[in-house]
Amino acid sequence: MKAMKLNPAFKDYLWGGTKLRDEFGKKCDYDKVAESWELSCHKDGNSVIADGEYAGMTLADYIQKAGKAVLGTDCEKFENFPILIKLIDAKDNLSVQVHPDNEYAQRVEGEYGKTEMWYVVDCEPGASLLYGFTHEISKEEFKERIENNTLLEVTNRVEVHPGDMFFIEAKTLHAIGSGILIAEIQQNSNTTYRVYDYGRVGADGKTRPLHIEKALDVTSLTPPSHPVGPQGKKETFDGYVSTLLASCEYFTVHEMEISDKAELCADEKSFHSILVLDGSLTLRMDGEDMKLVKGDSVFIPASAGCYTLSGKAKLVHTTV
Repeated sequence: MKAMKLNPAFKDYLWGGTKLRDEFGKKCDYDKVAESWELSCHKDGNSVIADGEYAGMTLADYIQKAGKAVLGTDCEKFENFPILIKLIDAKDNLSVQVHPDNEYAQRVEGEYGKTEMWYVVDCEPGASLLYGFTHEISKEEFKERIENNTLLEVTNRVEVHPGDMFFIEAKTLHAIGSGILIAEIQQNSNTTYRVYDYGRVGADGKTRPLHIEKALDVTSLTPPSHPVGPQGKKETFDGYVSTLLASCEYFTVHEMEISDKAELCADEKSFHSILVLDGSLTLRMDGEDMKLVKGDSVFIPASAGCYTLSGKAKLVHTTV
């Protein structure tokens, strides 16, 4: 079997909860499990192959050993592995933040910028997040509102529900609110400019640093340019339903609800990533079976061929 189950890297940021351990079966000793980096070749947290021939090897090391052909021809334009997929459990509010685009990030930070999408897996009733501004403002007003703590008066707050999708283009001001668990598919970057943090202090007892000047350089001071919701329609197939959540030059993501089975093929264009959000599945490939449950993440190399997912489950399926 060419499909590989992955173990994630974990982050214990102060706003995190325990749902990734309690509900998604993540094996982590942190008191707070804020994020699990499910598909990652980033230096700040690598996924590790769980079993099989390459067990114990990081995904980045496997790709180096096997060759970039396992990523597919659509990835040839990228110097590095193009995406990073996370589960994020926000028990408390995340900081209000912004990510730079490629030009600024590569010039200033030495890595990609960060366009991302959020899929709301679960949330508390009435939970909300911040997504751009309610109206266009000037850079001077932006700076003044940061300084006098009135920024939230002009940010666009959106109540969320399970299944909602947000496309967060680079330079868009945003913040995940408390009580939300999301799957995030993003460019392979860990550059974040923190604008407002509710006056919180970190583990060292000091207020966490803000990145005001850089945020002033990059933030789009407008309402969001993408509406809330999937970019494509729901399509019904024999045994499953698929909805295009988002497609851009960095990633294409579908929500799949499998009621019986789905037959898919990893061709030469791109690897496949599967992240199971609910239920259980059997992945059959090359005459072998792999059992998948809620929280499991799988990497399938480009040109690996056809495979079948059978069972009852909801997942996000990502290609480049």
